[in-house]
Amino acid sequence: MLKKYPINIKIKPMNNKTLKLIAYGVGVFLLLIVMIKLNPTAVNDSGYRTHVQTVTGDEWVRFEPGFYWSGFFSKGTEYPDVISVVFTDRKIESEITSKNGRINIRFNDATKATANATVRWRLPGIESEMIKIHKEYKSPAKLAETTLTTYTDECLRYAAQLMESETHYSGGMSKLSEDFQDQLENGQYVLELKAEYVTDSLTKENKRLTRRYPRVDEQGNIVRNKSDVQQFNITVAYASIGEVDYEEQVDTKLAKKIGASTQESISKQTLITAQQEALTAKAEGEKKIAETRAREDALKIEAIIQAEKKREVAKIGNEEARYKKETAILIGQGEAEKKRLAMAADGALEKKLEAYIAVNKVYADAIKNYKGNWVPEISMGGGNSSVGGGSQDLINLLMAKTAKDLSLDMSAKEQ
Repeated sequence: MLKKYPINIKIKPMNNKTLKLIAYGVGVFLLLIVMIKLNPTAVNDSGYRTHVQTVTGDEWVRFEPGFYWSGFFSKGTEYPDVISVVFTDRKIESEITSKNGRINIRFNDATKATANATVRWRLPGIESEMIKIHKEYKSPAKLAETTLTTYTDECLRYAAQLMESETHYSGGMSKLSEDFQDQLENGQYVLELKAEYVTDSLTKENKRLTRRYPRVDEQGNIVRNKSDVQQFNITVAYASIGEVDYEEQVDTKLAKKIGASTQESISKQTLITAQQEALTAKAEGEKKIAETRAREDALKIEAIIQAEKKREVAKIGNEEARYKKETAILIGQGEAEKKRLAMAADGALEKKLEAYIAVNKVYADAIKNYKGNWVPEISMGGGNSSVGGGSQDLINLLMAKTAKDLSLDMSAKEQ
């Protein structure tokens, strides 16, 4: 068994000095607590505004940065000038008010996708509006969570319902962003359904789709649902839609369409190349034909020029020959006329001619009736001639003698 030993604990009484130190410390602590509660000053950081509620229940908002008098026992709630709402799965290092996962959207053709989105909401710079916001939400976190986040999510969903996924990935991203921002700023669309038939771009089949369109009033204005965003004058400082990730069936359809489009582009390019080559060959053939035609035309023109030249030369030659002929005729006519005039000028032309004729007749009769021998050979200028030729020469001599006897000059006289 264990033996029990008495424990004697002696408590040494504190002296007065120790008690005073403890009391002093407790008093300072309580004073600090009171001072914190009673502190009438506060500081507002740049980029923020502070909602201040005094001990008497008055409310006001400090917008300017720096120290300010808030009053004893006042309460301040700090709001950022801009509340950032982000939808993404990525890690974000920068300061944001509300971070959420990707938004699930559904297009008008019932296909699904997820999207990143970022919206920066600017709070109003009017004190009365900020007081209303604080009374409604009590803190920026609650404002972002209950209104700004859900409103952003709905606006993107509504915008996606206005188009098919094929329209989106075929160039409708800007339209999706436009509809998204329009609703963020002015209010959500009130959508209505209409059944339509469309042709699938890949299968070429007609499909019945129920399309959604913004409802419009009699004046043609879009009917909208207003939210606290518009009522409290909260505006959009920045809005963007990030990467949109389609579901598998859309990706499969997109891959097929891209393949078909690529093949079509290749076929078109091949056709264009073939057409270009045909045009080039045709142009080259036309060029050769043109060159040959030009060369032949040049030769033809040259031949024509040569022929015309020859014709002109011949014409000139003919003109020259005609001129010479006419000149010769004129000269002959002139000589004949000269002889005629000379004979006429000599006088008694007719009598002399009659005598000439008579004498020659006598000579002819004499020669005809002559029965004797003619000189066998008569030398005339060293030449030999036959009897007939000699007779003619003799006749000529006799004629000359007769003319001389008759004083008949048979040569043309000089004028």
